[in-house]
Amino acid sequence: MTNKDIADIFYQLADMLEIKGDIRYKIIAYRKAADGIAHETQDLAELRRQGKLRDIPGVGEKIEAKIGELLDTGKLRVYEELKQEIPDGVLSLLSVPDVGPKTAWLIYQKLGIHSIPDLEQAARAGKLRTLPGLAAKSEERILHGIEALHRRSPRIPLGVALPVAQELVAGLAACPQARQVIAVGSLRRRKATVGDLDIMAASPQPQAVVDCFVGLPLVGEVVSHGDTKATVILKDGVQADLMVLAAEHYGSLLQHFTGSKEHNVHLRELSLSKGLSFSEYGYTRRDGSAILCPAEEDVYRTIGLPWIPPELREDSGEFEAAKAGRLPRLVDLPDIKGDLHCHSNWSDGVASIEEMAQAARGRGYAYIAITDHSKSLGIAHGLDEERLRERQKEIDALNARLAPFRVLSGVEVDIKADATLDLPDEVLAQLDIVVASIHSGFRQDRQRMTQRLIAAMRNPHVDIIGHPTGILLGEREAYDVDFEALLAVAQETGTVLEVNAMPNRLDLDDVHVRRAVERGVKLAISTDAHRPDVLATIVLGLGMARRGWAEAGDVVNTMTMERLRAHLK
Repeated sequence: MTNKDIADIFYQLADMLEIKGDIRYKIIAYRKAADGIAHETQDLAELRRQGKLRDIPGVGEKIEAKIGELLDTGKLRVYEELKQEIPDGVLSLLSVPDVGPKTAWLIYQKLGIHSIPDLEQAARAGKLRTLPGLAAKSEERILHGIEALHRRSPRIPLGVALPVAQELVAGLAACPQARQVIAVGSLRRRKATVGDLDIMAASPQPQAVVDCFVGLPLVGEVVSHGDTKATVILKDGVQADLMVLAAEHYGSLLQHFTGSKEHNVHLRELSLSKGLSFSEYGYTRRDGSAILCPAEEDVYRTIGLPWIPPELREDSGEFEAAKAGRLPRLVDLPDIKGDLHCHSNWSDGVASIEEMAQAARGRGYAYIAITDHSKSLGIAHGLDEERLRERQKEIDALNARLAPFRVLSGVEVDIKADATLDLPDEVLAQLDIVVASIHSGFRQDRQRMTQRLIAAMRNPHVDIIGHPTGILLGEREAYDVDFEALLAVAQETGTVLEVNAMPNRLDLDDVHVRRAVERGVKLAISTDAHRPDVLATIVLGLGMARRGWAEAGDVVNTMTMERLRAHLK
């Protein structure tokens, strides 16, 4: 079984236990283990052989035994027993926003419903409102959730696609005949979601590279296998395509298959105006002679332009900026000096503050902010005033040992439904940094949601608004908020807006980032990491920021510790 197979079983097991009303700590334990397994890059079978399964966050003695059972038999007894009690369709109901485990079980027990089409039919017939604890408003919310589910894209979140693509590229790069292997398409442009994975390479022996590709461990099924191309279905169901060309065509092939379609159409129009036609094989003059482009820079240089970064290639002003010499110097990974939104095991993180700090130091950072949840988020074991004081002692001792590296003492304070904050000002004033976020009441109307965020921004102690639109990719749509009003108040108060790099958030997205950049509003690219390895997902937030034309000067965590302290409220 793959790591994903086993993680999925533990996720489903947690859902089934919650449906059954089992002990809360068991549910949380299975979900933490599933998260750890889902993020583990090494094969579980190999880790088991090395005796290292318990190195995975969330995996203890009991979970280790269950992983062994799955690896040995392909089945898990407790999981199979629960499946006998709870039909698969009941679990499918949990994908509908506003249908939690208890509601799904109630609907199944009272109405026998265990499919989303049947749930929609019952809701439209007014049957849900007759159930205990549900009312007309609940029924309406469930219908809205089903409609939102229908609108979801089949595209793959960037945070899921990128690690898979990187593994494919690394595997193919090990092929002796392969040169310049790279993932292209919307993934290279760092779109929040991507379709199929597109890989390209240069080689004097393309057949050998194609043969290597179809034999990679991730490949589950070979759809086509030609001399220079191949299409496969990976074990997780994702389609991946490979194209191999001679090195002299590499630059034009890379540009062509990176896209976007709109950008490429504009480039071809510019080429024609200069008496050239362009294809993935390079340029052709009117007399039929060719101009080869072995490097991507050659494609743009031939028509008098500087190289345009892939993230900007959406035909949204990049050609005009290139002609005028105004292309931005996009923020990049070496610019980042710290992470300003992280959690420890003082709330719902799985690692100690020191483990998070050491991981940040290992990345070359100068600082990390530990922003554990505040008290109202009970499910996350949020901190009250007393526990914040206790945590401060640990942070002070750590800073004394790790200097000049700095651990910032912070909190992710909840913005409550009545627009107040979850902790009093005198407590927030004692912290180095305050991130304010909405975690409940997502269905309030546009005016109320906007007022809640604005009230937080006007608080003199709130430095950053966390995941400002509340979107969860493939799970929850952004809440209704007047973003232009938020930008105006952020500009006025100096409040920073977060680009949350969590793979299922990417919030702010590229469109919102660009508006913020245009208005001069500062950004923080943060991971919201709950474990050390998740600090690496900063690259996803960087992708959104770069697509939004953000430079290092637009991002506060490119600042030194001294400059950052001066900038924060």
